[in-house]
Amino acid sequence: AGGGRAALRACGVHNVCRLLTRRAHGFYARDAGVAHRKNLGLLRRIMCQESTKFKNVWTTHSASPIAYERGRIYMDNYQCCITSIAQQPRLIYQKSKCAKSEKIEDALLLECPLGEMLPNPSDYKASLIVLTVQNWLLRLSADSGEVLEKVYLAGSCCKFFRYLSWDTPQEVMIVKSAQNKLPAAARQAGIQQTVLFYLAVFQVLPLSFIGMLEINKKIFGNSVTDVAVSNGILIVMYSMGLVRLYNFKAILEQFMEQPFDLGQEFNWNGQVGVVGKYPFGLPCNIKITDTPPLLFEASSLENAFQIGGYPWHYIITPNKKKHKGVFHICSLKDNALAKNGIQDMKCCSLEPDWIYFHPDMSGRIIHVGPNLIKVLKLKEVKNHADQMEIAEDFTIVANRENCVNNNVTVTASGRVVKKRFALLDDDPEQETFKIVDYEDELDLLSTVAVTQIGADGRAHLDFHCNEHGILLKSIPLKESWDVTYSHEVYFDKDLVLHIEQKPNRRFSCYVYQMVCDTARDDD
Repeated sequence: AGGGRAALRACGVHNVCRLLTRRAHGFYARDAGVAHRKNLGLLRRIMCQESTKFKNVWTTHSASPIAYERGRIYMDNYQCCITSIAQQPRLIYQKSKCAKSEKIEDALLLECPLGEMLPNPSDYKASLIVLTVQNWLLRLSADSGEVLEKVYLAGSCCKFFRYLSWDTPQEVMIVKSAQNKLPAAARQAGIQQTVLFYLAVFQVLPLSFIGMLEINKKIFGNSVTDVAVSNGILIVMYSMGLVRLYNFKAILEQFMEQPFDLGQEFNWNGQVGVVGKYPFGLPCNIKITDTPPLLFEASSLENAFQIGGYPWHYIITPNKKKHKGVFHICSLKDNALAKNGIQDMKCCSLEPDWIYFHPDMSGRIIHVGPNLIKVLKLKEVKNHADQMEIAEDFTIVANRENCVNNNVTVTASGRVVKKRFALLDDDPEQETFKIVDYEDELDLLSTVAVTQIGADGRAHLDFHCNEHGILLKSIPLKESWDVTYSHEVYFDKDLVLHIEQKPNRRFSCYVYQMVCDTARDDD
């Protein structure tokens, strides 16, 4: 207490709230993380200097998908790992080609939690959780690809686990099966399939089994099309656009029949085996016998539903095809539509605009159209503290200064020519936004805009101030960008990485590194 008062007197701050705010902003040199924040601030300033360039230092092509996770490039179905942190990407490890039965279906990067005691030294290093086609869950060393742990998932109940996701990032993991479908012969014989999905739940580091449950038609209804778990909420989606939310933690506690640990011998429903070992796998020890209490439900086109903001709001599209591209922002508390809560860009384009809550946890909303990005904020209506309105924080506009889109033109001879069709808002010949992302460590909003010039497409990656939207840096991408291909762009501190998927499963990866161009090298 005496030390805290001394710190207050020393810095001239006499208010505890102000002191905590100054600590959060890194005013005190002895606070943990201050040096890291200062270094990131320096990196941001260096990166946005005019003399700083991003140079294409490495390019590769592959016949199999290419993935990127935190400075590591994975190829050949995760058998090859390349670091992108070095001045030029270099090989970390190369494993022998795996059999089709060992093919990896999905993967998650697992990072060590701070300030926790873990049972094994290997737990303190990054690892990769992978799911194989034969229902093995493996934890691999990110540095060597060595198998650190392995769990067999599928017993007699399910043979098609395919998807990995986080319930709570880096804490609770969900392994989801593909949707169970009976063979045509079984359906013709009148056999009914009531179990649609299986979900296996794990705590990570140390890896421990929480339980496995089934999503059953008898409990959740016949028209279920998909399920997901996020932040303690079970999300059930239906064919008619309905989305229902349930308390996942309460389901685990209420319907858990018996807890099991990995490696534990068990006798379960006439089966004797070891939890997580072949051939028994995991017991389905969570049996939902009654419909859980409903937290919330909404109807939205294509089950599109998001929650965020402060106070809590949700975004939906009215469940009719004519409303595609129209977004309603409503209060989660009472379903009231916010003032100015209907967002409609009225764009005429092949690809629809999209909207989502800003990942910086500010509660703002990002709405992206072909030539316009709106960053919106929630604020109280004046003189109505219980009502919220949507206001524009800032906008980012595509550069279309040289674009002329007149339906009527006059030739040199004076003849009037009318165009039969107007250009679309995302016409390839006009600069169009394709990707919008957020770099949390540098607090920058990044955008990729593309212009097709004849058969050649040109793209540039722009960095904007996340607070005000001001353009700070623009990086031209050297490679041609075909708008008909699938693209992913990662901006990770001083690295830019572009992954492109061409027809016939051809993949390309382009790596750019930051270079302080003091010698004015045009490379």
